Amino acid sequence: MELKKNPEANLENKRSGFLFVGLVFALALVLLAFEYTTYDKEISSLGELQLDLIEEEIVPIAQVQPPPPPPPPQPTTVIEIVDDEEDVEEELEVMDLEVDEDTDVEIVEMPAEEVEEEEIFTIVEQMPQFPGGDAELFKYLGKNIKYPTMAQDAGIQGVVFVTFVVEKDGSVSDARVLRGIGGGCDEEALRVVRSMPKWTPGEQRGKKVKVQYNLPVRFTLR
Repeated sequence: MELKKNPEANLENKRSGFLFVGLVFALALVLLAFEYTTYDKEISSLGELQLDLIEEEIVPIAQVQPPPPPPPPQPTTVIEIVDDEEDVEEELEVMDLEVDEDTDVEIVEMPAEEVEEEEIFTIVEQMPQFPGGDAELFKYLGKNIKYPTMAQDAGIQGVVFVTFVVEKDGSVSDARVLRGIGGGCDEEALRVVRSMPKWTPGEQRGKKVKVQYNLPVRFTLR
């Protein structure tokens, strides 16, 4: 025997309705969940704001002092103009210059005048000359010079240049070696020059003057 279902008792026909009701119910729960708000019973106290007030420093205002007043003008000197014909009387003070035994006399020493050194010439109109001329000068040197033994042993020879001053009276002074060769020759040349007799002094413009003279002294081994 075949069973027959009642179409009204078939749940398949109400499936869509159940699904719609479930969706609406779920949506309602979601909305309630969003709308529901919980509040804490105790409200946390706000933190206290502390402000440290800094006292503003008062800067004193500098007082500008006015510049000092200018000095008073100096009194001007009044010049009195006197006519040429008018006589001007001047009083002259005469000091008493009487001197007796009790008067103290102050002696003031005058400084000595500086004596200027005379100029020494190198070239003059008339050069100084050895007595008898240059020939006698060479004879004098050859006769009086003694060849130093140390120079002979060392084989030293050459020319020693000696300079000296011929004074106004013809005497020789300030003799020194300009260029030497050593070995005792320099000292020997100075000795001979310093022992020379007086020369004929040099002249410039008719006056005797000091003249610087250079003399070569030759040392030769034979």
